[in-house]
Amino acid sequence: MSSNADQVTANTIVQTFKQRTQGSQEWDARAKKSLPGGDTRASSYYTPYPAYMVRGEGCYLYDLDENRYIDFLNNYTSLIHGHAHPATVSAIQEQAARGTVLGSAAEVTVEHAEMLCSRVPSLESVRYCNSGTEATHLAMRAARAFTGKDVIVKMDGGYHGSHDYVQVNVKPDTAEEGLPRRRLTTRGVPAAVVQGMQVVPFNDLDALEDLLRAHSGEVAAIILEPVLGSGGGVEPQPGYLRGVRQLADTYDVLLIFDEILTFRLDVGGIQSAVGVTPDLTSVAKFIGGGLPLGAFGGRQEIMAPFDPTHPQTIPHNGTFNGNNVAMAAGLATMKAYGAGEVAQINELGQRLKDGFNRAFQTAGVRARAAGLGSIIPIHWSEGEIRTARDAVAAQEAARNLPKLLHMEMMNRGIFSAPRGQFTVSTPMTAREIDTAVKVMAQSLKVVKPYMVEHTPHLLRD
Repeated sequence: MSSNADQVTANTIVQTFKQRTQGSQEWDARAKKSLPGGDTRASSYYTPYPAYMVRGEGCYLYDLDENRYIDFLNNYTSLIHGHAHPATVSAIQEQAARGTVLGSAAEVTVEHAEMLCSRVPSLESVRYCNSGTEATHLAMRAARAFTGKDVIVKMDGGYHGSHDYVQVNVKPDTAEEGLPRRRLTTRGVPAAVVQGMQVVPFNDLDALEDLLRAHSGEVAAIILEPVLGSGGGVEPQPGYLRGVRQLADTYDVLLIFDEILTFRLDVGGIQSAVGVTPDLTSVAKFIGGGLPLGAFGGRQEIMAPFDPTHPQTIPHNGTFNGNNVAMAAGLATMKAYGAGEVAQINELGQRLKDGFNRAFQTAGVRARAAGLGSIIPIHWSEGEIRTARDAVAAQEAARNLPKLLHMEMMNRGIFSAPRGQFTVSTPMTAREIDTAVKVMAQSLKVVKPYMVEHTPHLLRD
């Protein structure tokens, strides 16, 4: 093989993308004149520029140049029914005709809250906001107010949105050894924020207990994603979530589940599936039916101060909190997502995972499709991935391979998260899953020269 074969491979993939997306390239150049980076969301960016999507139908997306993609991004899991689901569209149209946000209490808000509380074990009462970021922020505020304590424990690599308090150890330091050291992972956040947070590795009950013991009487709550999302798609080890619940009880701290990503894994979220009930839960994503909506809730006594008549009320406002259109869209979406739909997409997720793993095996690639249910991340290692540090270290060692694979699969009509996460939606069938598996196998052959030169550790002898 020639020494420049890897460069030829990378250039060919990028040039093919550019040829297919000339309209997007023109708009990207225009966008950068008024938008830093050309967009307003870091996670939607990839090099050389993102494709501009103009419409979606079911599980398919179409870009400016009329290229069609099977959508395995689902707007980062939020489109449980794909695009333009008839019941959701009708609900939006009907409510918009009556008013988008009426500035007062609404029946649809009550109905949405009743459905959430009936499904999620921990939700005795709930309040609404406009994003997952707000939902975790307000859950943490509720925990601090209820306990009178300031410290929140989060997981190294845990992602809970963009508010200041959770910009601690969002990305693990893969050069670090031993327990993670607390640090801010973005500029612009006051250094004092770190003092209100403590950090432990995911899946490490011993480290969590040591920290709770060392900071006894200081900790208000533990917040965690039951499955790490952007921290590498790391699954909880058997018994881990139950162990966290027991430690929270032992050391008299609250437990917050950030189910923004995992709520889709069962009708009542992952807490329902595993039988572990937190004190507070944050949800977002598909509860708004594709429109901005977040929610937080939990035990009645914790949530009671959000009542404006409470003697120690916690003010909670927002111009678009509980807006009628998002509530109507979310209610219609959840009504169409029951046990049958959960089983359907979880089974398709397993089919996708099994197919990808066969493709890796056939290609002689040391990688693994992992995840639970309908969310399938790619781990660039066959070794055990227990923590975010493990997952991110494997991703970094893969160098540009994940990006090249993502783009080659786009060139073949598969759209997914650039970090290597695939999400199943209800409009999908075995046909779309099998197409993605076929494209994965084809794309692995294309990127093989790059792997030979840059990531030989990922190739079997």
